Amino acid sequence: MAQQINPSILSADFARLADEAKAVEGADWLHVDVMDNHFVPNLTLGVPVVESLGKATETPLDCHLMIEDPDRWAPQYIEAGAGSVTFHVEAAAAPVRLAREIRAKGARASMALKPATPIEPYEDLLPELDMLLVMTVEPGFGGQAFLDIMLPKIRRTRQLIEKHGLEMWLQVDGGVSAETIERCAEAGADVFVAGSAVYGADDPAKAVRALRHLAEKATGTPGS
Repeated sequence: MAQQINPSILSADFARLADEAKAVEGADWLHVDVMDNHFVPNLTLGVPVVESLGKATETPLDCHLMIEDPDRWAPQYIEAGAGSVTFHVEAAAAPVRLAREIRAKGARASMALKPATPIEPYEDLLPELDMLLVMTVEPGFGGQAFLDIMLPKIRRTRQLIEKHGLEMWLQVDGGVSAETIERCAEAGADVFVAGSAVYGADDPAKAVRALRHLAEKATGTPGS
């Protein structure tokens, strides 16, 4: 499977979001972190900004909902233009029902796990998902250091995906950079959220290409 790079708009200049989105149009998805200051201790953006972003870029939007009650709010992000919606299993009241609703509305359904949340209790849910996100930092803020202790969890998740013969993607988010992406790829991740590593670079589009090259080199699977 091709390695995908999803720049995180959280690390962009919020006063120039349209320009910042265009600066990474060679990326696979644009990762949009939605935080409500309840599930995580930070407040970012919501449905109106997602809708505006969708009109400003051709890059599909990957919305990561770090919010309480995603069962209620997730459908609104699909209506706003998100092509992929990620909810946290720690916050979802009915994750299977929510995943099915997301799919029924035409978006990819993804479930996220905080660092302390194990994958094993949710093995039976995997067929309901298009992507599983393993957080490699505590959610809430950009620019945090990558947690190496998450690498075994990434490997176990990949093993479970293969055990069930699923085509789902395995995403990592948090501290992904030129120094860490190869380890994540070797562990089994194939979708990489990168914030400061992309938007902190002089040329964000070049940074996206460089990260993809490193991930492909680590796995020996050049993209199509």
